[in-house]
Amino acid sequence: MNDSFQYIRTKQVEEISAGDNEFLIELVDIFLSQIPDFVAKMKTELEAKNWLKLAREAHTAKSSAMTFGMDETGVLLKKIQLNCEENELEHVPEMVKHAVEQLEGAVPELEQFKKSF
Repeated sequence: MNDSFQYIRTKQVEEISAGDNEFLIELVDIFLSQIPDFVAKMKTELEAKNWLKLAREAHTAKSSAMTFGMDETGVLLKKIQLNCEENELEHVPEMVKHAVEQLEGAVPELEQFKKSF
């Protein structure tokens, strides 16, 4: 187990995979393929002020982030979701910026983690 990463914590995903390294690598690959999509969609919906779609995207990204122990990112994505749903939009652009930074920051960590198997 490697918890020397800044963004990801691998304990939960290692427990989910139950020692099946092939499955673990598959989970990492799925999340790696999702991150650019999450980032692009959140930026697009923010730009378009499409708050309900942004809320849905944040909700979807939250589940994946939490699987990889990205608790801080998960909390942030949940706040984005709730703020958008409640039309409390003042801090949403800044929160999206931070969530994007964290998701993008996880990419090299996920790639490094994957190489350890």
